[in-house]
Amino acid sequence: MPAQSSGLLLYRYPKGAAGSIEVLIGHMGGPFWSRKTEHCWSIPKGLHEPDETDALAVAEREFAEEMGSQAPSGPTIELGSAKSGRKLITIFARAADFDAEAAVSNTFSLEWPPRSGKMIEVPEIDQAAWVALDEAPNLLVKGQNIFLDRLASALE
Repeated sequence: MPAQSSGLLLYRYPKGAAGSIEVLIGHMGGPFWSRKTEHCWSIPKGLHEPDETDALAVAEREFAEEMGSQAPSGPTIELGSAKSGRKLITIFARAADFDAEAAVSNTFSLEWPPRSGKMIEVPEIDQAAWVALDEAPNLLVKGQNIFLDRLASALE
């Protein structure tokens, strides 16, 4: 059975931009991603613990860990699940605003350079940003683009 991961994709309608939608995504942290822009952003998400079955609760917990504060409340849409690599990802979308510049992610230990024996602490997400829905596919890791399509369909 694949590892289970759940996430929360915030979306909003920016002021003065009739009909447009923005989504909140995070740039993956660490030296591997530091100089890259395309396909190295992610929906805030994370793995289920072995005893967790409430995907929305996992998505909200992971949002808080990766963005540094609780997920804002708002109308929520389940965008379903999709396989990405060895994971089964379930994503929820929520209409809400969030101060992307104030995001502060948790960290994890990483051996860097590889096979060096040196461990460094890196943020899971080193930057958060609101981006236009039609620009997000060039930024998100490719396996998550299906959720952008599902969000667009749900909001039509």
